[in-house]
Amino acid sequence: MVQHLAQAAVQRVNGDFRCRVVSDTAGMGWVPSPQAGVERRMLDRIGGEVARATSLVRYAPASRFPEHVHALGEEFLVLAGVFSDETGDFPAGSYVRNPPGSRHAPFTRDGCTIFVKLRQMRAGDRARVVVDSVAAPAENTGTPGHRAALLHADPDGDERVTLERLDPGTRVAPYPCPGGEEILVLAGTLRDEDGDYRQGTWIRNPDAHRHGLATGEGCTLWVKRGHLRGL
Repeated sequence: MVQHLAQAAVQRVNGDFRCRVVSDTAGMGWVPSPQAGVERRMLDRIGGEVARATSLVRYAPASRFPEHVHALGEEFLVLAGVFSDETGDFPAGSYVRNPPGSRHAPFTRDGCTIFVKLRQMRAGDRARVVVDSVAAPAENTGTPGHRAALLHADPDGDERVTLERLDPGTRVAPYPCPGGEEILVLAGTLRDEDGDYRQGTWIRNPDAHRHGLATGEGCTLWVKRGHLRGL
């Protein structure tokens, strides 16, 4: 299995990080992985089965993945169901960072879907992070109706990950995105100068992009900023 994965053809999906990308994941098909019962929606990817990748991954009930090492780390948010490994069970809303060099054998009993980023951590990032994003305390950002809960901040860099909520009718003034930005719409509908984005939409804004945020009905967002500089 390991040899087969290592020899897989290199793929490039949204591999130019200077470009803005908007993907309505609800309209994407699921791509089978080499492991039975595990499927993916590829959002960006450079590599074969060992790749720098951002994906949605769906595990069928009673499916599992063999033990493997994350040489450059793994970061994921559980979107539905319960994801499990040797360290415990992670229900929907769990935000987890497994640092470079960590290993595990993930599985699920009843099925789950996760949003996952692979091979995107600094080699020196050694802290494991587990946060219940649903219960994480949210602070006002300075814009009425806009609150953000910190999930991770890199002490040696600009990377910052938050769960953000916009109340109905909220507008956030246009702001720059030094180091780039990723947004996954978890609930509701987000709006900016370029359009409306329903639940499940993934947006990648490049370094120095500028935009505002707005919503009519309200929305909840997973947001990662500052991590695309120089790509």
